[in-house]
Amino acid sequence: MDQLHAGRHALITGGGTGIGLAIAQLLAGQGAQVTITGRRLDVLTDAAGTHPNLHPLAMDVADEASVVQGTAEAIAARGPVTICVANAGIAEGKSMAKMDLAFWRKMMAINLDGAYLTMRECLPGMLAAGWGRGLFVSSIAGLKGLKGAPAYTASKHGMIGLMRGLSEEYMGAGLTFNALCPGYTETDIVTRNTESIAARAGIDTDKARAIMVQTNRHKRLVRVDEVAAAASWLCGPGSDSINGQTIEIAGGQM
Repeated sequence: MDQLHAGRHALITGGGTGIGLAIAQLLAGQGAQVTITGRRLDVLTDAAGTHPNLHPLAMDVADEASVVQGTAEAIAARGPVTICVANAGIAEGKSMAKMDLAFWRKMMAINLDGAYLTMRECLPGMLAAGWGRGLFVSSIAGLKGLKGAPAYTASKHGMIGLMRGLSEEYMGAGLTFNALCPGYTETDIVTRNTESIAARAGIDTDKARAIMVQTNRHKRLVRVDEVAAAASWLCGPGSDSINGQTIEIAGGQM
């Protein structure tokens, strides 16, 4: 495979499954050394076995000390991180009436605080290199309201706000920051949400899955390789002028 990213060190949170793993495998296949992080070391170790350029690292993005220590370990082992993909997150729906502060804070701690901490710790290496790519895996919920999930919607909007602020702050420094905004994607999260929607709405899982499929404009689930391809493009040659953008991957205009 074309060695587009040879010599780069990429760090991807939530890199053991789903979209994160798909991005990690593609970048690894294109020559990057890729640190994949998550809370479950066994899952990460299994994922790392799929390519020699994948390196597992247990790290909890909701824990500042864990992010600081984990990122430092990755840098010590493989050099400065110049591609940072803030992908780790949770997707749970709960209406405002049923949501408590603990649920809200958990959503923000993982989805938004985690993205901030990860990017903060990787940023010095990008600045020192004079080149860097910061990617935030947001969602279509970062661009519009998602019924029944105000906390999730707010966290994903927050990621886009953070991305846009960084793109302005480091304009002209050789760094770009962009957000991927997938629609419903064929991952374990969709499987769990199918069961959750079915239980809440009193419908079978086929009907619950159809609700998500119909939300995507092309009436099918997005494949993880489609999201990974967009990530690779944003990190590759010719991407320098793509900065501060939200890339919708949902089969049509949202």
